[in-house]
Amino acid sequence: MHRVEDDTPERELPTLLSVASATLAAAGVASPRVDAELLAAHVLGVPRSRLLTAAITAGQAVALEDLVRRRAERVPLQHITGSAPFYGLELAVGPGVFVPRFETELLVEWGLKQAASVVVDLCGGSGAIAVAFAAQRPGAAVAVVERSPAALAWLRRNVAEHAPGVRVVEGDIADPAVLADLSGAVDLVLCNPPYVPETSPVDVEVAEHDPREAVFAGADGLELMPAVARTAARLLRPGGRLGIEHDDTQGESLPALLRATGDFADVADHRDLAGRPRFVTAARAGL
Repeated sequence: MHRVEDDTPERELPTLLSVASATLAAAGVASPRVDAELLAAHVLGVPRSRLLTAAITAGQAVALEDLVRRRAERVPLQHITGSAPFYGLELAVGPGVFVPRFETELLVEWGLKQAASVVVDLCGGSGAIAVAFAAQRPGAAVAVVERSPAALAWLRRNVAEHAPGVRVVEGDIADPAVLADLSGAVDLVLCNPPYVPETSPVDVEVAEHDPREAVFAGADGLELMPAVARTAARLLRPGGRLGIEHDDTQGESLPALLRATGDFADVADHRDLAGRPRFVTAARAGL
C-alpha cells in the first residue's frame, strides 16, 4: 500500500469519498464507491475495512484527488495501485500485462481438486494461475509459459515474490520445442488464453490498457485454441487433465473443438457464478 505523510490538519474522509464516488460514477466507472474506497485505502496505507475509523490529512486528500482523476480517465484501478488481488494474493500488475480477473479463480479451484504433481500454465501473463497454484501446492512442480517480454517482467516479479520455485519459460506455446522435456509427463495443464472475439465490445480499461494480444483472438475468439489443444495433448500423460478458460459465447464451440481433435475424453464445460459458460475441462485420451 502507498502512504502519503504530512502534518497538515485532517480533513473529512466521508465527504471526500462521496465526491470521489460521484466523480467516478459520472465517468462511467462500473463500481464507483468501491473504487473510491480502494483508492483511499491505498493512499492511507490501510485496509479498506479500516476506512470507517481512518482520518486523512490535506496532503493525502490531494493525493487521493489525483488518483481519482486518473481513475476517472479510465486508467485501470490495478494500474494505479500497482496490484491485483487473486486467490488470496496481491499480484504486481501494470502496463503491458493482462490484469487477472476473479473468474479465473474458478479455473484454479478446479485445478487444485485434481491429483497433479506436475503442472503447466500456458499463456501465463502475470503468472496468476501458476503462482496461485504453487502457493496452494508447494510440493508441485509448476511451469509457466509466456512469450510477451512486457508480461514476462511482471510474471517473473510475481514468481519471485510469491512462488520462487515456479519454472518460467519464455516462448510461444505453439512451438513444439517449448517444454519438450515434459512431453507426456504433465498431470495438469491450465490455460487462460486470449479468447475475446475481435468484434466484441469491451470496457475502456480493457480496450486502452490491457495488451490487445492478451485479449482478442480472431473473429470467433478461438484463433489460439488449436495451438493450446495441440500443446496440451503433447504435454499431458494419458489421463492427465486440461482446463481452459473461454468466452461465454464458446460454451459449445470450444468443447466441440477439443472433441474433434481425438486427443481428449471426458470433455465438459463449466459455468461461472453468474451461470455463464466459463471454462472447459478434458482428460488426455490414451489410457
